[in-house]
Amino acid sequence: MTSANHQSPIIIVALITALSLLGDSMLYIVLPIYWKKAGLDSIWQVGLLLSVNRFIRLPFNPIVGWLYQRITLRTGLMIAVILGTVTTIGYGLAQGFIAWLILRALWGIAWSFFRIGGLSTVVFYSKDQSRGQSMGLYNGLHRTGSLAGMLLGGLLVPFIGLQPVAIGFGCITLIGLPLILFALKSGASGESDHSSRTPRVSFSRHTLLIIISGFIVTMLFQGVFASTISSLLEHLYGVEITIFGLLLSVAFYSGLLQSLRWIWEPYLASRFGHWSDGRSGRLPILIVSLAGTALIFGLMSVPMSIGLWTVLAIAAMVGATALTTLTDALASDAAKNSNVVSFLTLYSICQDVGAAFGPFLGYLLIGLHYGFSALYWGGSLIFAVLTVIWLIIYRRQQRVGAMNSRGMEL
Repeated sequence: MTSANHQSPIIIVALITALSLLGDSMLYIVLPIYWKKAGLDSIWQVGLLLSVNRFIRLPFNPIVGWLYQRITLRTGLMIAVILGTVTTIGYGLAQGFIAWLILRALWGIAWSFFRIGGLSTVVFYSKDQSRGQSMGLYNGLHRTGSLAGMLLGGLLVPFIGLQPVAIGFGCITLIGLPLILFALKSGASGESDHSSRTPRVSFSRHTLLIIISGFIVTMLFQGVFASTISSLLEHLYGVEITIFGLLLSVAFYSGLLQSLRWIWEPYLASRFGHWSDGRSGRLPILIVSLAGTALIFGLMSVPMSIGLWTVLAIAAMVGATALTTLTDALASDAAKNSNVVSFLTLYSICQDVGAAFGPFLGYLLIGLHYGFSALYWGGSLIFAVLTVIWLIIYRRQQRVGAMNSRGMEL
């Protein structure tokens, strides 16, 4: 099978996932404004609805992983598309908090199928020498759905309303069904191999460190950074900032900054993955990314000009792209040598715990004296410790490789 044929299923599954993200991402922009039109009674219900899908994944990820051991990858992704279609169309029809709560819980289950199925697709259909690039390509492409959902939702809902936009997005999501049938052949490219592997995941210090790294990166970026960046801006600069002669609210500016990542992600994530596929492997670029992020993360809590702070924030988000791609690629490497679905299920659970724990930790600390400094410099310290640990592992691998080379020469 050619390289293009190997990449084709990964690209199609990433695009299917992107289509399914349209409705979910739209809600983060429009629901805080149009919550009354959804039949909600209070703004606090919006916060719960936007977070319940993450919490529901914690108990359902093991169930979804167990199901993937017994069904084909194609079947699991078709279930994901059907659930995604039902929930997105439901956003246009539902009225009242209970109905919305059920829909958001269903979306959380759908995302468990998408996440585990998508990571498994990369493992099954990528070559060992290009798995990093494939993982970056998958991550970058599927996140374009978040950008499109936010932009199109924010643009269309004020003019034509929540109901037609949600129903339209739901119909677009349904396109994923024929695409899955076209892209994935049941049991192809090693997919059937996972059923013959031992159902247990073999643990080592290396695999545990990969899981811990995935947890930390998700906790500090998807959790802490995403949830507290607006509050940090307000703490440093007030409720409004002036940049390039424009007066902007910190809420709008933080949203604009974070949306930049979804623009560069399709290209840059693939590049980081490709570089990590090189002769030196993933660890050198992981170590450099961790070290750079360790410095930048804490500096964001230091008062400075808004221009310099913006440069640091963008650099931190580039670090997030690199670290997410590299930890996912390392996880896919480990999964290939173990039970694929079981390992990726465990990895996804730990990531979801990190994403859920991050906002809790963030708002627990920022209420304290010097809370922002403690939170962001504490994150820097964690990244620095990870840097040192991975550096020790890399140097140990180099010594072992050098000893083996000398042994072969003798």
